[in-house]
Formats: sequence, C-alpha cells, structure tokens
Amino acid sequence: MIRVLVSPSNVEEALECIRGGASIVDVKNPNEGSLGANFPWVIKEIVKITKSHGKEVSATIGDLDKAGTASLAGFGIANLGVDYIKVGLFVSRIEKAREILKNVVRAVKDFDVKVVGACYADWTRAKTIPPLTLPEMASDVDADGVMIDTALKDGRSTFDFMSFEDISEFIDRGHENGVFCALAGGLSWEHIESVKRLKPDIIGVRTMVCENGRNSKIKGELVRKLVNEINR
Repeated sequence: MIRVLVSPSNVEEALECIRGGASIVDVKNPNEGSLGANFPWVIKEIVKITKSHGKEVSATIGDLDKAGTASLAGFGIANLGVDYIKVGLFVSRIEKAREILKNVVRAVKDFDVKVVGACYADWTRAKTIPPLTLPEMASDVDADGVMIDTALKDGRSTFDFMSFEDISEFIDRGHENGVFCALAGGLSWEHIESVKRLKPDIIGVRTMVCENGRNSKIKGELVRKLVNEINR
C-alpha cells in the first residue's frame, strides 16, 4: 500500500490534509525552497493537531549544505515530536552528503523519529548528488528512508528528469538496502498510474492537491481524491 504524504505550510492547510485522509502531514515552507523549513511554532501546533487525529507528522529542515546546521535543525525538530525528519542534501559531493545525513542521524538518536535523506531528480541543473547514490549511503549511516524530489519548482516533475527505469532502480536499491522510499517532485494526476506501477512506500505531493498551483491553498477534497486514486 502506498501512503500519501501531503505538505501543508500552515495549520489551516494541515486540517485540510487530515480531512482528506492523508497518511502523513509533512510540514514545510514552500517560500524557502523545495524542502524549505517552517517555523518551530508552526510545526509544534501542527504536530499537536495532527497527533490528536492519529496521523503521523514529518517536517523538512531545508535544502542543506552544512552538517552542523543540519544536525542542529534535526535536533530542534525532533524535540517538537515529529515522526519523520526530511533532510535536503543540496550538495554536489557524495562525501559531503554523507556527512550531513550521518550527523542528523546522530543528533536525533535519542528520539523516536525516522530520518529521510532527500535528493533531487533534477540533480544535473541543481548540481547535487546523483539520486542512485543515495540509497546505499542512507543505509550506511543508519538513516531510515530516502526520497526523490525536484530542487527547482518550475512546473516540471521528477518524471521530466528521470526515466521510469531509473526511478524504479532507485526504489529497488532503497528496498535492497533496507530503507523505505518516497517519490515526490511536481507530481500530477497524469502520473498516478506510473506511481502505482513503481510502488514507492510513500508518494509526496503539494501542488496537485492545491486549488490553483503550489502557492495556493491545499483542498481536503483533492487530498481525498488522491488517496482514493492511489488505493483504487
């Protein structure tokens, strides 16, 4: 079963995600990039509301290029009670990406939280690490999951930058290395059948469940439609 993760930017949108039946409410700040971090007070309030409805919460800590900053951000968000921490590995060197992810894992080792390393399908233009290098690296540093997203939000999707076969290999490598896999990055309704064939553990969305583009509001009925389509 593919779980649906939806990324609200505020409490009002989080309630729409819950109303629509999202499995995971993923707090981010779209104004600060692909994996832009939101404010602690926003995350804290969304955690409180979402947990009261029996749902899981994830939060992004940014598109990151420094291990110390990433570890502090991860530690701070872990203290707010989230279930998942998404770490944007916005670096070109694999060794640097490993250092960032390893130190976030270390920073939150005393918390009941899962660490997800996020890479970018449009890695050549973003000058970041190749996605297929991430699953083994994540496993090596004891991260729990991996994710593909897009770095630049210009209307193009993960499928515009990676072939179906490469995405499938990413997911297979993740499972072979004992980590769960999430697929995101400008996904639209036309991608639903491909996503279902790929069978990631999680599909992550925002734009496709907004009323009019990424920077408009999430609508509960669109979240419900997506959940129904994925589980059909």
